[in-house]
Amino acid sequence: MSKVLLVHAKGGPPLGHVLSRTAARAEVHLLALSALPPVVADSARRLCASVVTPSDAQRSDLVTLISSRARAVGADAVLTFSEYAVVAVAEACEALGLAGAGGAAALARDKRLMRRTWREHGLSQPEFRSVATEADLHEAAGVLSFPLLLKAAWSAGSTAHQIIRSPQELSGAWWRSREVMAESAQLGYAELHVAESQGHFVVEEIVTGTASEWFEEPGWGDYVSVEGVVADGIFHPVCLSGRMPTVEPFTERAGITPALLSQDAQDRVVELARRAVDALGLRDCGTHTEIKLGADGSMWLIETAARFGGAMTVPQIEDVFGLDLVGMLVDQLLGRPVRWPAQALTPAQARGAAGSLVVLAVDGDGEAWHERKIWDFPVVAKKVPLSRGSELSVVAESSLPDGQVVPVYDPAGGANTMAALCLLSATDARTVLRDFETLVDALPLVLPVAQPEEVSA
Repeated sequence: MSKVLLVHAKGGPPLGHVLSRTAARAEVHLLALSALPPVVADSARRLCASVVTPSDAQRSDLVTLISSRARAVGADAVLTFSEYAVVAVAEACEALGLAGAGGAAALARDKRLMRRTWREHGLSQPEFRSVATEADLHEAAGVLSFPLLLKAAWSAGSTAHQIIRSPQELSGAWWRSREVMAESAQLGYAELHVAESQGHFVVEEIVTGTASEWFEEPGWGDYVSVEGVVADGIFHPVCLSGRMPTVEPFTERAGITPALLSQDAQDRVVELARRAVDALGLRDCGTHTEIKLGADGSMWLIETAARFGGAMTVPQIEDVFGLDLVGMLVDQLLGRPVRWPAQALTPAQARGAAGSLVVLAVDGDGEAWHERKIWDFPVVAKKVPLSRGSELSVVAESSLPDGQVVPVYDPAGGANTMAALCLLSATDARTVLRDFETLVDALPLVLPVAQPEEVSA
């Protein structure tokens, strides 16, 4: 039986989903760079031939650690679904002579390199500058047009994103972003391979998006993602996912599969994603490309990742289109034949729809809740009226246990301040969108109020 070394770190699809699909295709050896979610620990021991948690000293050279462990277990493939381990795993695969994202993986991770590469290929994206110091930021602001968006070059989940509206806000934004990146590292949400990554940033102009010219009904966000894969260097788009509007600055609230674009619009979006992925020169990996939608058919690239989309994107695709992307990628890396979609799947080919909602302590207008609340999913499931046929569940490994206080939303912290992740399946994407709007409005009304002693604890 083929053997796979799975490198686990924060982020990506739920580990429980990944483990079960990988174990169905090969003998799994788990290298845990982050603590296993408690709800997955038992199944990990049952599904894996070995589970190893390296010491801090061993983590100092991740490529050597991963390569050594792969040799020790006789791995035929090494993979990760975490943004923070993508580069280290790609370099280890190169050293081992195994299939992987390839030597260009860093181009799909470091936003500075990514944007430079796209600029060289003439691809549409916001004007930007790389910044490593506060002086760099002030210099960039002198040539770019306000408002600006400051991004950590190696972050994920909108962590350390800040909107800068005037020159007077530059210094404060710089120090706050650096502070947030340090805090994220303590929580395990930081690049694991590049030690100096916390000091790398990009600042870019904010382009004006519009959803109304792309979607027939209101409520959709002004960007989509193209989910896909690169197999033997060839990009295969799988499908598109839509969004609800983000929470300021640009924190994602919900992803919905499929995105309800017309065929012509989907074709144009996919073509831009193809050019973006091709420019990066990836070899064998999942891809997740986000694209901003503008007026008169304009589009701008946001980013591409050399891995599948996080949160519940992968389970949503399996639910809606019947594709086990995890298992298919395992087969690809093991050299087995895989039938990737000939072209991006459309809403007409979907079996219903599915979406994932990030629970943040903000209402539908992005305003903070007036009271601190206790997370209680059974209360939500009982009291929030959803559409006929809709089914709501909570992703336990990505959520607070019932009874804990919902964090105050921190715009600079992004998804770091989420309370829970919910999954909803419904008859169609419009219903998912409407039900999510209902949920967002209802949460501050139905969740129990936190008492002062609970908040202080």
